Amino acid sequence: MFRKSLIIWTLGVTVLIPPAQAQAALDGDEKLACEALLCLAASTRPAECVPSIRKYFSISFRLFKDTLRGRLNFLNLCPVVTLPHMQSFKNALVNGAGRCDAASINQANYQGDMDSGFRVENVMPSYCVAYFGNGLVQSGAPVYVGEPQFGGHWVEAKDYAVALQEYTAMRARQAAQAVSADQP
Repeated sequence: MFRKSLIIWTLGVTVLIPPAQAQAALDGDEKLACEALLCLAASTRPAECVPSIRKYFSISFRLFKDTLRGRLNFLNLCPVVTLPHMQSFKNALVNGAGRCDAASINQANYQGDMDSGFRVENVMPSYCVAYFGNGLVQSGAPVYVGEPQFGGHWVEAKDYAVALQEYTAMRARQAAQAVSADQP
């Protein structure tokens, strides 16, 4: 499946750019940038993605905003990103890839203090909404299980059923403990 998508993507790139540039566009960093666009949007990342994903995530600067700018500049090396519909896709990838899995969202949404307690908010960050909402990303968005004030948290979509059972069981135990604590 991935190999077929990569072939179609590569053919699309060669059709969209002038013939004199077609050969050069699929070499070096330009090739890695185009592959990174495809791999970052894929629901699974096969071994063919390793070089381009490694290159993409190796771009790192002291300030995070500079890291995002550097990654955006890297993706801009792919000739396809100049197409109008690719601009929003590219921006969503830069801001969301690697930051929109359940663990990252839980960390970003962890809020509170010693007085009011801690919790994970149930609103997905705007950059993740854009990442999953652009229509070209193939992976499923994480889902929220429970309620923020009672230990709710984000889980990967594939793990939702199990996480919901675990959360429901935890809440039932908490309710039973509260009832037994209230009895004389």
